[in-house]
Amino acid sequence: MVHETFYLSPPSKSSVQKMGTQQRNPKPNSHYQLNPNWTQLQQKLKIHASRPSQKSSNGAEPQTSKTILGKRKERPDAEPDASQRNILIPTNTDSSLTDAVAMDCEMVGVGSEGNKSALGRVTLVNKWGNVIYDEYVRPVEWVVDFRTEISGIRPRDLKKAKDFQTVQRQVAELIKGRLLVGHALRNDLKALLLSHPKVDMRDTSECELFLKEERRRVALRHLAAEFLGVKIQNGEHCPVEDARAAMLLYQRNRKQWEKNIKDQIRLRQKQKKRKQKKKPKRRDASDVNHAATAS
Repeated sequence: MVHETFYLSPPSKSSVQKMGTQQRNPKPNSHYQLNPNWTQLQQKLKIHASRPSQKSSNGAEPQTSKTILGKRKERPDAEPDASQRNILIPTNTDSSLTDAVAMDCEMVGVGSEGNKSALGRVTLVNKWGNVIYDEYVRPVEWVVDFRTEISGIRPRDLKKAKDFQTVQRQVAELIKGRLLVGHALRNDLKALLLSHPKVDMRDTSECELFLKEERRRVALRHLAAEFLGVKIQNGEHCPVEDARAAMLLYQRNRKQWEKNIKDQIRLRQKQKKRKQKKKPKRRDASDVNHAATAS
C-alpha cells in the first residue's frame, strides 16, 4: 500500500492577523475555506470507508474488532433436539373423537382388607394422544386403600368424583364402534363392567409383536422403554401417559399389527373348513332302520 504524506504550510503573519480581525468582527455570511490538502485527505478517507471489506489471502473474512459489549451470545435453535423431546406429548391440540381411542384405568382398593380392585379413574385419548375423557370415579363400595403410590389417587380426588354408573355410561358411548387400544384391556373393561368386541381390541399386552419367549407378556413400562425410548410409571402411574404410550405403540406398528390380525383370521377360516371336510357325515336314523329291515 502506498502511503501519501501531506504537508500543511504554516500560515503567514499577515493571514494570522487577518483571521484575528475576522474573529473579532465576524461577517454574517463569511465562510472559512479549508486548505486544499485537507479537502483532498477527506475525499480519500471517504473513498476508503465506502469500499467493501476485502477477504484475506486465505479466503477468510477479516475479524472485526471487539466492542465493549463483548461477543453476542448464540441463540438456541428454535426447534428442540429430537432426542430431548418427549414423544408422548401430542404434536397438535385436536381433541376430536377418532376411529381409534386408547384407554387406561387406575384402581383403588375396596373390601374388608382393600385387596379388591375398584375403578378410581378412567382416561381416554384419541389417536393423536389428546385427552377426550378423564374422570375420577366414586366407587360403589367404601374405599379402604387408595393405592396412591401406584394409582396417584388421593382422598381429595374422589370428593367431587362422578358416580360409577355415569362414568360407565359415558365410556360405553365413547368406545362403541371404535378400535379400543390399551394394555391389559381385559382388566379395565372388567372394572368398568363393560364388554367390547375382540375384533375391535388392540391390546399391547397380547400383540405378538411385543411378546417375548414362550409368549410371555411384557409390562407397559418395559414396552415403552424398548420400543419408544421413554420412561413411564416411575412412581405414581399417570393414566394419560399410559394411554398415550399404548396408542403410540399401536400407531408405530399399526401396519404390521393389522396384517397379523388378517392373517390370523384367514388361518382360522382355513382350519375351520378343514375340520368340516374331515368330519364324517352322520347317517339319519331312518336310513339305518331301512337298511336293517332290508337285510
